[in-house]
Amino acid sequence: MTAEVVTAPPDEPAHAVAALMRDRNVGSVVLVDEGGRPVGMVTDRDLTVDLLADAGDPESPAESCATVPVVTGRLDMDLEEAAALMVSHRIRRLPVMDGEDLVGIVTLDDIAVRTGNIEIAQQITADVARAVFPEFYFHQRGG
Repeated sequence: MTAEVVTAPPDEPAHAVAALMRDRNVGSVVLVDEGGRPVGMVTDRDLTVDLLADAGDPESPAESCATVPVVTGRLDMDLEEAAALMVSHRIRRLPVMDGEDLVGIVTLDDIAVRTGNIEIAQQITADVARAVFPEFYFHQRGG
């Protein structure tokens, strides 16, 4: 888990969220309400595919291209449980909560790197990637 989560308010302009991603070298920003609770997730893909490809307004609020509701994990969940949650919801990033507090984020890369077992890492990565990108795996690649 990465303890430092990059966050922004839901009404932050999309271009500002993109700049935040660039400046912090991350692929996602968790949109949080005034209490710090996740209310949306914006990824680099959301910005490019949902906003820019449709000639959307970069000044529009980030929440306009965010994924909602946000699927979250618990601080006490193990790696397999986090991976299963990511596969079942077809997501690559999982904000982690400790009660009502956002305390971190688990990404597909975190799972792959931190398993310590290359075969398990490869399997978990493949399972999540297939769930997230089924058309890529089953159509374009002929699988």
